[in-house]
Amino acid sequence: MKSSGGCPECNGRLVAVDEETACNGCGLVVETDEIDRGPEWRSFERETRERTGAPLTRSRHDRGLSTEIGRSTRLTGRKRRLFARLRRQHTRTQIASKAERNRVYAFTEIRRQVCALGLPDSVRDRACVLFESAQDADLLRGRSLEGFAAATIYAVCRTDGVSRTLAEIVAVAKASRDELTAAYDALNRDLGLPTGPIDPTEYLARFASQLNLPHGVEARARELVAEGRDRGVISGRNPSGVAAACLYTAAAETDHGLTQQAAAEIADVTPVTLRVTYQKLRA
Repeated sequence: MKSSGGCPECNGRLVAVDEETACNGCGLVVETDEIDRGPEWRSFERETRERTGAPLTRSRHDRGLSTEIGRSTRLTGRKRRLFARLRRQHTRTQIASKAERNRVYAFTEIRRQVCALGLPDSVRDRACVLFESAQDADLLRGRSLEGFAAATIYAVCRTDGVSRTLAEIVAVAKASRDELTAAYDALNRDLGLPTGPIDPTEYLARFASQLNLPHGVEARARELVAEGRDRGVISGRNPSGVAAACLYTAAAETDHGLTQQAAAEIADVTPVTLRVTYQKLRA
């Protein structure tokens, strides 16, 4: 029990007891707090100490609100068979249409690819929302679900400035590069995605790690990106190719053994593209 200010009626002392704050003199209840902040379990319930269920998520077709019929070892005979039939029918009724079945499959693909690429949950959820928008706009007709699942991830990476190349997404997707490109073009054309170029510096740390380059080379590459931006060298160029060219230029300045082929492959560009940027940086 603790005091809290004065009573608005009699200026008496207020005391807080459990969920109510009342006047100690006239008994006026000034404030109530109906939230029980104590534990929801009892002393003998040690295995199920959970306050709530799973959180809502856009990465599931039902937002994670579906229920399940659990299993119990206490049921025997007819009751066990009854609950097995109920569980089977319940599973069948969770997907009511072909469109919903497509969402279940596509969302599963999106979650798998996001996990394989090491992307945050925000990218996963936004990709699922984008897939729903594409489905509502009837963009899936005649195109593969796998291509759209990969295209939504690539689109969200482009709009959020997350450094993932097209080749990296194709490597973990079940769709081909052509299917991904066709789906992405449809998304960009019909939904008007606010896509823009990714900053080349977003690629540097990951490319430097994959190429086993020291921190000094990466730091010099960041300086080269800034210099190239000031001189207008990198404008209109593939940002991943610019990052690879800056790493190659920095490695060449420090006599670090890095070939143009290795740098180009890590950025999914041709050695010719890398060499053009390299020559402009050295000019």
